[in-house]
Amino acid sequence: MDSGEDGLRRAAFGDSPERDVWGALGAPSARVRWLAAVVLGGQGHYAAAATALDALRHDPDPVIASLALSTRASHHRQLGAHHLARGLDGLALARACDAGAGDADPDGIDAAGARVDAVLGLAADAIGAGRPGESRRLLAQLGRTPSWRGAVRLGWVSAEVELASGRAHAAVAPAEEAYGVAKREGALRHTLKSALVLGTSLVVEGTPDGLARGVELVECELNHSAENGLHPLIWPSALVLVGHAPTVGAVAINRATEALSCVLRRADPVSRQVALESPWVPTGLLRSGEPPNADPQTNFLTD
Repeated sequence: MDSGEDGLRRAAFGDSPERDVWGALGAPSARVRWLAAVVLGGQGHYAAAATALDALRHDPDPVIASLALSTRASHHRQLGAHHLARGLDGLALARACDAGAGDADPDGIDAAGARVDAVLGLAADAIGAGRPGESRRLLAQLGRTPSWRGAVRLGWVSAEVELASGRAHAAVAPAEEAYGVAKREGALRHTLKSALVLGTSLVVEGTPDGLARGVELVECELNHSAENGLHPLIWPSALVLVGHAPTVGAVAINRATEALSCVLRRADPVSRQVALESPWVPTGLLRSGEPPNADPQTNFLTD
């Protein structure tokens, strides 16, 4: 592993998600370019990431092609376009199945990791389409995931399917597991996302102790996401706090509005239009500054 790739891995899956990776988009290595696109997506630079990923989906290496398709699909989901994500995740699964076993990678940049990403993506797409039963069947196919990253993402999607099914109490355990794995790995962005998922699960469950811990987790995550420029995590975190943390009040709404505006400005035209039309994205914030009518607590967690 060269030093350039090591730095990109730290930005994508480690302790420096705020890293400037723009120069890596022109790297000769397809894997380095994919890592750069992952980082840019985490920072909310969706248009730049899309340009890189749309090229990488045709890479001769089926693992890279599959991962590029899955990553592009996850960005669509984050902007509420589950229907667009589903087709890409299906293609990602097909490309992953074309790959030989190969060597195992610690971050899941291998054939097994690509398959896990694709199946988890399809499960998340099914949640967005209102088909939790289909999501559960897909999750049951995975069994034990081979990489820490797959385990974390499995926890996210498992928690979300429970939230979408009105079973917040059952969402806490997989969210807790994801949070623990991400923290042990020192994966800052994944830890913050896991804190959001766990905090949301606890808030929705609504027990007194759980509510207090959930609010604390999300408040802390919101501050760290803002410090690291992780805009896609800022607006959903702020919305979870509205109505549950009176001390943040209008401040949370303002932060949500600013972050969502930033994300949409950085999105490609198609994604931006889809987001503006999606029932999953609270674009009413951009018009009125008021919380949206749609429940923000279960519609934004898919990755």
